[in-house]
Amino acid sequence: MDQLKVGVIGVGHLGQHHARIYSALPEARLVAISDIDVSRGHAIASQFHVQHHAQFARLLSDVDAVSVAVPTSQHYPVVRACLEAGVHVLVEKPITSGIEDGRTLVKLAKQYKCILQVGHVERFNPIVDIVRPLIQNPGFVECHRLSPFQPRGTDVDVVLDLMIHDLDIVLSLQLGSIVSIEASGLAVLTDQIDIANARIGFANGSVATFTASRISTGRLRKCRVFQPQAYFSIDYQDRQAVIHRRNGRNDGGVSVKTEQLSGGDGEPLQRELQAFLAAINSQSTPLVSGEDGVGSLDLAHQILKNIHVASAATSSKESRD
Repeated sequence: MDQLKVGVIGVGHLGQHHARIYSALPEARLVAISDIDVSRGHAIASQFHVQHHAQFARLLSDVDAVSVAVPTSQHYPVVRACLEAGVHVLVEKPITSGIEDGRTLVKLAKQYKCILQVGHVERFNPIVDIVRPLIQNPGFVECHRLSPFQPRGTDVDVVLDLMIHDLDIVLSLQLGSIVSIEASGLAVLTDQIDIANARIGFANGSVATFTASRISTGRLRKCRVFQPQAYFSIDYQDRQAVIHRRNGRNDGGVSVKTEQLSGGDGEPLQRELQAFLAAINSQSTPLVSGEDGVGSLDLAHQILKNIHVASAATSSKESRD
């Protein structure tokens, strides 16, 4: 495997970890980072003994690939410039703020023959690798993703900030076309939606529900999957899962067989970055492609549209009353 020259654009909360991991991977050579916060940029660059550029365009001629971890509102212009420079890109989720911008990036990646991967890191959680092959024909999926409030990430609503991880996971189950969406949400501490719930119906009869909150007292990242003969409880945070299977008895009755699974200690972000580098070297479609990123973004926007429609209907009713 060739060693790739890489850079990181945006070294805030997430970007610093991209830099940390790249600096330790034998298949990569971290050569530069970029951040408009000069003090922050110099500090991270000094830590990993690489160059810092306040303007990201200055590092593009020195790298084969970059991670983009700038605020979501800047994803489109930054990623576009990288692709047009012939640089492979891993962009943090969501791929962009707007759907058409995301589709444009997918087209540009093909035009310039670049790998475009989207940072839906939950797909690289070790427990997902173990459980995913066991999920067959799920009829009901229930997702909860809760987090305490913090100012970081509030440039977008909670659907794009947190729920989109679970939207991506469920869409990867290939449940077919979506036939119904019901959603509600509320802005509590910011001007954006801070807590949201959605119910998605699929053409094959499956149903998935999603709850996301960034105003909770604790953290929770769990998913339950129900299918014929078995159901799963998946804890992304602890990288654990419990499987309950129907177990026939000799007397004709039914009992439940329970199995505990552990995903191990593999860091999801490291696995994500290694998969990105492997996709570049093999010129293969990444596990979470640009198209996947657009798909989850599209569903997120449909949910947001339903939230706003429901909110407007409630406000209209209250005004009439």
